[in-house]
Amino acid sequence: MEPTLRLALFEPDIPQNTAAVLRTCSCLGVACEVIEPCGFVFGGQHMRRAGMDYLDHVVLTLHMNWHAFQAAYPGYRRILVTTKATLPYTEHSFQRGDILIMGRESAGVPDFVHDAADARLTIPMAAGMRSLNMAVSAAMVAAEALRQLDAFPNSETNPHA
Repeated sequence: MEPTLRLALFEPDIPQNTAAVLRTCSCLGVACEVIEPCGFVFGGQHMRRAGMDYLDHVVLTLHMNWHAFQAAYPGYRRILVTTKATLPYTEHSFQRGDILIMGRESAGVPDFVHDAADARLTIPMAAGMRSLNMAVSAAMVAAEALRQLDAFPNSETNPHA
């Protein structure tokens, strides 16, 4: 069964954030795509501790690099969440099959990822604030997409609920 939504992490730096995103994906029924290289040993102790037993329930695909990720999903919309956008995520119309892309915590994403995005969205913040935590941002935008699509899991669609 095709997931309603995918959440892609571009070369994540922080294992605890990655685990938090994987846990969020598990709970919300969202597939997760991790685009390597990661800035840590994937599946290491910090990641396992932060993800707890939820990591056993996530639909996860690891991609060797950006090109492998791109090749895996031809025709899918790529939605980049970035501080360099002007369109608030709440004003975007999400579609089933969208792939939300979150940038690296330390550096965001390079220009070629910006160029490949079908839409670039931002989270409005108070004046003078630079950015939210990547895992928090991912959860906020994924929740809005699921809300728009009426696709939150429930006891009939999620046997773990």
